[in-house]
Order: sequence, then C-alpha cells, then structure tokens
Amino acid sequence: MGILEIEDISISFEDKVILDKLSVDFWEGHIHAIVGPNGAGKSTLAQTIMGLPGFRKHEGEIRFQGHSIKRMSVDERAKQGITLAWQEPARFEGLSVRSFIKAASSDITEQAVDEALTMVGMDSTKYKGRSVDKTLSGGERKRIELASIIAMQPKVVMMDEPDSGVDIDAINNIFLVIRELKQRGTTVILITHSAEVLKQSDHAFLICDGKLVDKGRVESMLAYFEGKCKPCTHKNEPDVVDGFSIKENGIMESIS
Repeated sequence: MGILEIEDISISFEDKVILDKLSVDFWEGHIHAIVGPNGAGKSTLAQTIMGLPGFRKHEGEIRFQGHSIKRMSVDERAKQGITLAWQEPARFEGLSVRSFIKAASSDITEQAVDEALTMVGMDSTKYKGRSVDKTLSGGERKRIELASIIAMQPKVVMMDEPDSGVDIDAINNIFLVIRELKQRGTTVILITHSAEVLKQSDHAFLICDGKLVDKGRVESMLAYFEGKCKPCTHKNEPDVVDGFSIKENGIMESIS
C-alpha cells in the first residue's frame, strides 16, 4: 500500500474529460515522476490531490496513509502533510521571505529558516528581509518556496515543473534538495516535461489523455523523451512536445 493512493479518479471541465478513471499509487519515501504531453492531466492530478477550489468535484477516491481525504479542505490536507509547489510561485507584496517561510509552521525557528535558505543556495542574510514580490525573479521565488517546504517537513510534496524558469545552477540546487527531502523520508512527486528531472526519480508514470499509459522504472520511461511513446488507443490531441506530435495510435512522430 502506498502513502498516497489515487483510485479511479475522473474529473471534467466544460464537458471535457481531463482525468479518466486514473489510478496510481505513490510509495512512501520514494521520488516519483509524472510525465506526458501537454493537456494529459498531470497538473490537474496534482491540484485534485491538493483539493484546490474547482478540483473538488471528482469521482473516485484519494487515500492518504490508508484514510480517505476526499472531503478534506486544502488546509486540512496541508495539516496532514501534503503540499504542492507551483510551476509559477506566488508573489506576496509586503510579506518578507522570513515570514513566508515561517508561515509554513509555528514551530519553525530562525535557525531553520537560515538552514532552509542555505540548502536552496540562497544567502539568508541577504534574502530574509526582502519581500516575496516582483523584485524577486521567478527562479528566486521558486527557491524560496522550496525553502519553505524544507522547513515545513511535509510527508508528501508535489512539484509542478520544478526546473521551470530557473538557471542551471538553481536547478542543480533543486535536485540536491529533492534528494535531501527523500533522505528525510518525504515522498516527492515531480510533474515534468524534462528528461533530466525524470532522471532524479525512482519510479515514473506516463499519463496521456487523462489515463495511465505506462508505469515503471525511470530507464523505461526515458524512451518517451526520445520520441518512442508507448503505443495506445487513446485519442489525444496534445500540443507539440519537445519537437514531436502524437498521432492517434499513440506513436510520437517528429515534426522537424
């Protein structure tokens, strides 16, 4: 049994099915990746797990540590130890970096703030007093959000495109943090279009058209990024992904 179990989840928006009886299990203390074309339902799955507004009316079940969380609010799920790091981190005018990180838990000490910022490659003396606003780059805000997650010590963290908008040094820092979170026992779920991010995981799921197409070891999933998607019967109309388009039979075809 996984720490987080998704069973037959279906959700639609404006009569369009986004997730279609999707079932996946995430194992405790592992790094999982979710890959697939644009529009496959990857981010929708994360937002449904988190219980965000607009993503609560779904069929199927979500169990955390063996218990249903389907009727829990976002705050209640967060208190259980589930969190989501956004692809585009939020801005909070007037809220300092120190306050943002401490908001994750009343038990976070000043030392923990310093250690979390250092872990993501940021000088705490330079950043703690700054505001989480437009004066910070997207990459800086992403690392600050990650620092808050480290300080929070969640049981499950979902990261939507963790390498988006950051430079190579920052992404290497993020990879180190992902491994550190695993060492601390956190279950990490990476939503990604990147083969390099996929390589950080222990196990992966391939989703297409809201359905689970394949799952298994990372090595077997790397074929997706080489234009060798697993053949399937799903009728998908995704955007172009990494220079390939997907035909109706599921085979990825180069458009270059």
